[in-house]
Amino acid sequence: MEESKEKEKGICQELPSRDDDVISSLPDSLISHMLSCLPTKEAVRTSVLSTRWKSLWLSVPSLRLASHDFPDYNSFVSFVDKSIDLYREENSCLHKLELVIRKENDNDQSCVTRWIDFVSTRKVNHLDLECILVKREFLEAVPLSLYLCESLLYLRLHRVSLSGSESVSLPRLKTMCLEQNVYADEAFLESFISSCPVLEDLSIVRRDDDNVKVLRVHSQTLTSLTLGFEPGDGHMLFHYFDREILGLFIDSPRLKHLNFNDDVSKCHILSNFIMSPSVKVNLGGVRYMSYYSDGVAFSNQHVARSFFTRVSRVKDLVISETIMKLIDFCMKVEPLPQFRDLSCLEAKVCLVDVELLPKLLESFPNLNSIVLDLTRPTIITEQITVWDVPQCLLLSLEFVEIKCCCKAEVVGMKLAEYFAENSVFLKKLVLRWRGYVLDEDSVLRDLLALSWRSTTCQIEVCGPLNKTCR
Repeated sequence: MEESKEKEKGICQELPSRDDDVISSLPDSLISHMLSCLPTKEAVRTSVLSTRWKSLWLSVPSLRLASHDFPDYNSFVSFVDKSIDLYREENSCLHKLELVIRKENDNDQSCVTRWIDFVSTRKVNHLDLECILVKREFLEAVPLSLYLCESLLYLRLHRVSLSGSESVSLPRLKTMCLEQNVYADEAFLESFISSCPVLEDLSIVRRDDDNVKVLRVHSQTLTSLTLGFEPGDGHMLFHYFDREILGLFIDSPRLKHLNFNDDVSKCHILSNFIMSPSVKVNLGGVRYMSYYSDGVAFSNQHVARSFFTRVSRVKDLVISETIMKLIDFCMKVEPLPQFRDLSCLEAKVCLVDVELLPKLLESFPNLNSIVLDLTRPTIITEQITVWDVPQCLLLSLEFVEIKCCCKAEVVGMKLAEYFAENSVFLKKLVLRWRGYVLDEDSVLRDLLALSWRSTTCQIEVCGPLNKTCR
């Protein structure tokens, strides 16, 4: 007993008191790592703790700052300038720079050029610069030194000006995001992209004032390409619909993911490029489309059909409800190209467009898996007429998942009935919904009572509680 008390006493004596500074006893490298998890403004505040802490924040090789965290724009600029001066005096490396800048007035001082010029010579690996709500005539200019930064691995530039340069070399850059920028011309942007010999992930958001009519992407290493479009300053949404058709040229043989957040009826693919079957094409981010009360303009239909032909060899496709509308308009003129290699389809579907599915599926004769997301109940349609049975339901379809938002459960059940009664080789059907409108046990009973074409299909019902049957 006495021995036990002595051990407890010893342990208590080893524990530090509340007045002891445990953190300060840690090695500098560990403290530096802890400070790197804080925004720079918070990390700098630790410099007042003691003499030892005065310059510890400078051992953190990153600056993460936003102008809206300061009383005014000039205070922000002053803080960044002083921080960079201290890094220069201490001869410290600055591997990561993240800045979010929103100017209060058009005549606010320019500062980005000198900051990027500094980090480009300090072995920067990660540069993320976002300028918010800047008019074209007041854009910050990217310095020429950035185009020759050999250490850069990640680059994101949002709403800046990239002037031309005859010499561009970014030998280590793997990820690049270019958003709503203005470029010297088409040739410069083409050269800028092709001068990244190990680039893997490229994201570009276009604007109608970016000086680029034809986007050319040449990269032997690129695996992921994301394309989007935003209207220019002061333009109404209808101007987005009326913008001219822009060209796209892709020469990327290793491409695996192509993501469109743009109107494909305004995107004219100029090359002879046919998408490889291994590429996953994601059109799920397309929100707007140039259609009118009588459908898509004839020239736009031609461009859209050309686009669908280019991607008709893919095995994996994601489409939005807007793309569903576009496909519907195009099919009224002529059938959609056959996607004979398509195996997996994910589609967001407005309830009013549910009856388009059988006709759409006729273009996917070898489809193996389909996920339907009924997420926008703008119009509630409970009546589904007798549908034709496309080839894929008879020969290849094995997996069906139906996601229902609130008020779409009835249509979801009717879709489940359609697939259950017509899919010969179906192995699994999943029905998901939000809320408590349907009772899971009741849904299971209704599904089990259907006339299933497949005798080995597993049913999964996922409401507030998940249940699996068969």
